Amino acid sequence: MASDSLQFLLYAIILVALAWPLGGYMARVFQGERTLLSPVLAPVERGIYAAAGKGATQGQHWTRYALSMLVFNLAGWLLLYAILRLQHLLPWNPEGLAPMSPDLAFNTAVSFVTNTNWQAYGGETTLSYFSQMVGLTMQNFVSAATGIAVAVAVIRGFAARNAKSIGNFWVDMTRSVLYVLLPLSIVGAIVLIWQGVPQTLGAYVPATTLEGANQLIAQGPAASQIAIKQLGTNGGGFFNVNSSHPLENPTQLSNLLQLVYILLIPAAFCFLFGHMVKDRRQGVAIFAAMGILFVIGLAIIYGSELRGNMLYDALPIDQVAGNMEGKEVRFGAGLSALWAEATTAASNGSVNSMHDSYMPLSGLVLLLNMQVGEVIFGGVGAGFYGMLLFVVLTVFLAGLMVGRTPEYLGKKIEAKEVKLAVLAFLSMPIGILVFGALAAVAPSAVAAVQDPGPHGLSEILYAYSSATGNNGSAFAGFGAGAPFHTTLQGVAMMLGRYAFIVPMLAIAGTLAAKTPAPASAGTFPTHGPLFVVLLMIVVLILGGLTFFPALALGPIAEHVAMLAGQTF
Repeated sequence: MASDSLQFLLYAIILVALAWPLGGYMARVFQGERTLLSPVLAPVERGIYAAAGKGATQGQHWTRYALSMLVFNLAGWLLLYAILRLQHLLPWNPEGLAPMSPDLAFNTAVSFVTNTNWQAYGGETTLSYFSQMVGLTMQNFVSAATGIAVAVAVIRGFAARNAKSIGNFWVDMTRSVLYVLLPLSIVGAIVLIWQGVPQTLGAYVPATTLEGANQLIAQGPAASQIAIKQLGTNGGGFFNVNSSHPLENPTQLSNLLQLVYILLIPAAFCFLFGHMVKDRRQGVAIFAAMGILFVIGLAIIYGSELRGNMLYDALPIDQVAGNMEGKEVRFGAGLSALWAEATTAASNGSVNSMHDSYMPLSGLVLLLNMQVGEVIFGGVGAGFYGMLLFVVLTVFLAGLMVGRTPEYLGKKIEAKEVKLAVLAFLSMPIGILVFGALAAVAPSAVAAVQDPGPHGLSEILYAYSSATGNNGSAFAGFGAGAPFHTTLQGVAMMLGRYAFIVPMLAIAGTLAAKTPAPASAGTFPTHGPLFVVLLMIVVLILGGLTFFPALALGPIAEHVAMLAGQTF
């Protein structure tokens, strides 16, 4: 336990030490200021705009910004779908892998375009190198850049005064890739190659085991995809078992690097926000709310996994390694719990252990992390504009309690903003509860569930929470490759992405046009401990009220049954 605690502390220190300066750097990038990389990248950026035409850098109203984003994502989906369906005709396919089926290609293309990276297939047995690199890795960059761009536009809306424009989507996305994602991904890929992750276009390697059996060892251009999959909170594994694979995550250092990359940009967004609204206390307050919720979730998961199932292990807690089913011995309960909390708190689908084997209370936390909209740091950009939705609702409730018109950063939060925030939040229960209910009653869908009772319901809840929350991690024990699920989950991914983005851009547009009012004696401060606590309560209560009945029949019922001596 002491060594795990030290690793948790080291992780927190590294994350904060890197996120703070990165937030300032990103603020300068998106405000068009000179940075350390400007001498190298500024000419490239100008060349891109010159090729795109003179209108490529003009300010956009929120409606035009949203339309640009939707058109770009549609084009990305069409391109990726074509690559997956035609991969048998395309180069860099040394194993001669067949094309994807129409329903699976639809699901995968939607998954990677929406930054979900849900995978209903085995990477090394399904996708060619061309599909991995030109298809998936490219979408890892641009889907992450889309989230960053939208979040920056929303922040501009909160910070602007009497403005019609919230920025330009093409400029924000270009700068996201050039100045943030690409440099950090190159550094990460080099470190991963150093640690033993393959980066090659060579064919799979035949080998003979000690027992004399023949084995084919998969390899490929893995390091480059893994770096951006973690940095962009994408999470799709190059190999089927994702970050538990010894070639995808070979060492303790590679594990630490990937953990840091998962939360680096989401954490940096808090400090970016403080810079752009010219009040760093606001960003620190949001970071504090996210950090406290993260630590609470980690404590529950780690404590539950360390204790394990006492029906099978009666030894004292200090004499056992905890629940090690589905976990790598080299990571143990501690690093597995940290990874599970980080990836479900962020919209990152990578796993270094199987969540289906976690204790019921651990599964409860993982589900809640996704169901509240993955705002406990969340995905790159997506987590922050999701948390700003809860900020809008929090100041609205605070205004009701003190009898004043709610304000945030001096701008009045009126009925229109609150209605848009509620509309965005409703995408989560629709995708999780409504679609999950369909999956629980349709005969062809129920066949995908492996386990009986409440654990089987948890599998369904997890699958549709992961899809709608654009997370992408899998509970395991769930046959997600059935056409019913590949199609319905594809719709859930689109709902969870775009039904959230468009209302948030609309909120940004309405706030950008407002004039901030100076703070008065009656203004509710949004940078102190009281606001942090209230924000956390709103996040938890909204999630609890919406999803508690379903969770009570799933992981909560399973935990109660376990205490009574029954397992599933």
